[in-house]
Amino acid sequence: MRREPLAARRGGWRTPACGAAIAAAALASYWRTFQVPALFDDNASIADNPTIRHLRTAFFPPSYATVGGRPVLNLSLAVNYALGGERVWGYHALNLAIHVLAGLALFGIVRRTLVRRAANSADAVALSAALLWTLHPLQTASVTYLIQRAESLMGLFYLGTLYFFIRGAESAGSRKNTWFVLSVAACLLGMGTKEVMVSAPLVVLLYDRTFLAGGFAEALRRRRAVHAGLASTWIALPFLVYSTHGRGGTAGFASGVSVWSYALTQFPAITHYLRLSLWPRPLVFDYGTALAPHSARIVPYALFIACLLAATAWALARRPIAGFLGACFFAVLAPSSSIVPVASEPVAEHRMYLALAPVVLAAVLGLQRGLGRAALPACLALGAALGAATFERNKAYAGDELIWSDTVAKMPDNERAHNNLGIALDAEGRSAEAISQFETVLRLKPDLAEAHSNLADTLAKMPGRLGDAIAQYEEAVRLKPDYAPARINLANALDDEGRTREAVEQGEAAVRLRPYSAEAHSNLGSALSKEPARLADAVSECETALRLKPELAEAHSNLGSALARLPGRLPEAIAQCEEAVRLKPGDARAHNNLGSVLAKSPGRLGDAAAEFEAAVRLDPGMAEARNNLGNVLDAEGKSGEAIAQFEAALRIRPDSAEAHSNLGNALAKTPGGLDPAIAQYQEALRIRPDYVWALNNLASVLNAEGRTVEAVARYEEALRLRPDLAGIHLNLALALLKLPDRTDEAVGQLRQALRLEPGNAIARQTLRRMGYAPQ
Repeated sequence: MRREPLAARRGGWRTPACGAAIAAAALASYWRTFQVPALFDDNASIADNPTIRHLRTAFFPPSYATVGGRPVLNLSLAVNYALGGERVWGYHALNLAIHVLAGLALFGIVRRTLVRRAANSADAVALSAALLWTLHPLQTASVTYLIQRAESLMGLFYLGTLYFFIRGAESAGSRKNTWFVLSVAACLLGMGTKEVMVSAPLVVLLYDRTFLAGGFAEALRRRRAVHAGLASTWIALPFLVYSTHGRGGTAGFASGVSVWSYALTQFPAITHYLRLSLWPRPLVFDYGTALAPHSARIVPYALFIACLLAATAWALARRPIAGFLGACFFAVLAPSSSIVPVASEPVAEHRMYLALAPVVLAAVLGLQRGLGRAALPACLALGAALGAATFERNKAYAGDELIWSDTVAKMPDNERAHNNLGIALDAEGRSAEAISQFETVLRLKPDLAEAHSNLADTLAKMPGRLGDAIAQYEEAVRLKPDYAPARINLANALDDEGRTREAVEQGEAAVRLRPYSAEAHSNLGSALSKEPARLADAVSECETALRLKPELAEAHSNLGSALARLPGRLPEAIAQCEEAVRLKPGDARAHNNLGSVLAKSPGRLGDAAAEFEAAVRLDPGMAEARNNLGNVLDAEGKSGEAIAQFEAALRIRPDSAEAHSNLGNALAKTPGGLDPAIAQYQEALRIRPDYVWALNNLASVLNAEGRTVEAVARYEEALRLRPDLAGIHLNLALALLKLPDRTDEAVGQLRQALRLEPGNAIARQTLRRMGYAPQ
């Protein structure tokens, strides 16, 4: 009787049952994570990553984010985006699926390796190793934290490369070639996912030597073409690494961190990783950027790692299985935990994602040798404990404040943790606590541009603190000139303060730094819309923002504001602003902008007032909305209510020239209000000497009080600033007519008003009444 080939007898019911058990256990440990929000670097790689919005651009990820130089990782995010936009549950579901598949691949590798040596225990050892590895809480850093899919997806391709190679080595005929092609393809995909994949061809060769061929020469003789194919995948890596440009100076030899300091830090780091493998407490989301001090305290760690390396080298010759596991551990960690600095993350738990596998397998093999058949129940009990610990650890990921509070408690000197806790507190409206966190950061690291920028973000939302916010943004830009987020927000703050030219300069710099940032283009469009000669550019910038991010409410709102300043585009402007409110109904700015556009539409002052009132309800501290509401009320003849809104706006922003001027307009209509109105116009001009409309309005009140000479001087000053305003030419002409011997000048001003505005009926009628024909 012909015996069934060994490879064919390795199936049966056990494999699918074990796979189902691994998947079910993983789901039980992670089922509450599907609504965990995007955290930290997730935003740069998902929400602020325009390349994932179209599959055709996914292979060109932005260099500044975690996805930089990792097109396969970026493509996986693009698939998520295509299926569900930015809804986090889809990203979490795919992360968990990747993790489960990696666990199954590990099961298959261990089982197919051991079945040749210990067929009776192969299933038990493989199940134990895969289950413990999948459920270990150390893996949450790569599964629950969305963007660390970089690690888990690379791990899946790494394990897939080895698994497919093993299947090819076991197979015959055309199936052999199919498995080997899959192995090379998985290796290539891994290279496009994360640089740690670089060691995979070497590990496969070492596996071949250890478990299949018996030596390197024989492995190369039997499967030279396969190993050459795997090695050829290295060709892609230099180009991918170069495309990141050092990840904005955070990685590589040009990151500013010395090779020696970084290497010394890795001795205690790797020791710490091994301790967490055996006792996973405390787990830390972010270890910060601190490097280990150059001191004798490093020596014990260095000696420990040196002993492990020596033991691995000895075992490779005398105990090949133990040597293979040790070599795998160091091979996986080497790219990020040796001498190549990762300045932004010298220590990170997610680096143990794949490196944990040989550690777990070594422990399971030890238990199997010591306990025999009792090893499986012991491992299942340990797996249940690890799964419970993972479930508990995942609770800390439930929100930004929770994860960063947990990190600060465990790493109180971690300036990045304090910084991100401040951001989380600010998002919840807890400004005082947020400022306290940012001030802590700046005590720990005064030159951290990100902390200055984040402090500015908080200050910008507080009444009367916009000037302080601008100072902090400017300090952030001084410390880090290429820090695009600070320039984007500085442009926005300068725009809000009426410093349009400076806002445009900062906006243009931000767009140069981040051409793919929809927010940068939108903010630049907002600033440009304040310059009459550049309205077309403003529209173009906002449209670019919407091509990059169609759901960006601010870009719709800014586009509406720009269109409203162009002749005949008011209906489009209203539609854009209404879309902004639809996308972001809780955004006070969107309601305020819609109100501003509606106020320009005949017969819609009531609708405009409703939008301004909505803005004030959503943000009672929004001075601009109160100012605009006051203008509408004043236009409706409700001077008393208008004055109350202008005064409220000035309590929030005492330095608002517009609110002072508008308050002057309202006061001028009340009995005895001319002198108080003059005082308000003068205050507006003290704050902003080139404020043309305050000059015009002051001149009009002076003229009404009979102070015509002073009024003429103010009108002339306004026209030196804006000679293109027909209304001020008309006002100056009417004032000049009150003065003796200045009729000719008045006629000249009336004719200039008509040249600028041919339909100006008052100028035309005044000239005719004086006996002059309009020219």
